[in-house]
Amino acid sequence: MAWTLTASRDEYLAVAGGFLRSRPVHHTIQLVALDSLRARGPSAFGDVAPLFGWWRAGSGPVTAALLHTPPFPVLLTRLPAHTAGDLAGALARRGRQLAGVNAEQGDAEAFAAAWSGLTGAGWREFRRSRLFRLEQLTPPDPSPPGAARVATAADRGLLESWLDAFRQELADLGGAGTGLIEDRISHGGLTLWEAGGAPVSLAGGSRPAEGVVRLGPVYTPPEHRGRGYGGAVTAAVSRAALAAGAAHVVLFTNLANRTSNALYHRLGYRPVEDRLVLQFGPQGPP
Repeated sequence: MAWTLTASRDEYLAVAGGFLRSRPVHHTIQLVALDSLRARGPSAFGDVAPLFGWWRAGSGPVTAALLHTPPFPVLLTRLPAHTAGDLAGALARRGRQLAGVNAEQGDAEAFAAAWSGLTGAGWREFRRSRLFRLEQLTPPDPSPPGAARVATAADRGLLESWLDAFRQELADLGGAGTGLIEDRISHGGLTLWEAGGAPVSLAGGSRPAEGVVRLGPVYTPPEHRGRGYGGAVTAAVSRAALAAGAAHVVLFTNLANRTSNALYHRLGYRPVEDRLVLQFGPQGPP
């Protein structure tokens, strides 16, 4: 029983791909990230090469997997009991630098405790998030003025400005990586809501990964908030994904943002699972 780590995306897919595809909604982050690495190359998320891994008991099936795309936290599926310490040890021996961990709460805390014991790093809660899946789309009624349109290369300046503002508000443990906007435009992955002849809100959508489209980011500049534009553009992207044949449409929310959680519930999204992001740093655990 052991963890296997590799720098090869192809090897990861060959060995752990079936496990990830077995629960495509729960594993949407991993599957979309793998698609981004295919489309944008190994520097899709940053300058440090990604790392992949899986856990299996002897010659049995893979039952857990990890993905690390710096500068983002290491991303874990549900872990078998008592394996977090072994994983922390394997990563520490490889000399991996971790900004944090993103996992189910119990697994995140077990891994953070083991990592702290091995490296002396402290850890603190950074974000609690919830995965939602669309059950029955209920668009805003009445809809706000305006209409949706797919963003094009002519919108690049606006997209850069809004996505930078979104990342600053989100204060995420990561960045845009290389070629994000170009890649999204190439597959119609960014949609603008226009009102009065000008863009007022934005929503993104991933390529389908095993039949799942994940929405995000959703951003409305402060001066346009409170008018229903975010809900309208989210509904438009959700409808387009379903029309294109997506089996599931999902999104993540920050549990601290009650407004967005309530909005997505009104649109027909329902909870699937909660995740916890812990940030590592020089201070001791709280």
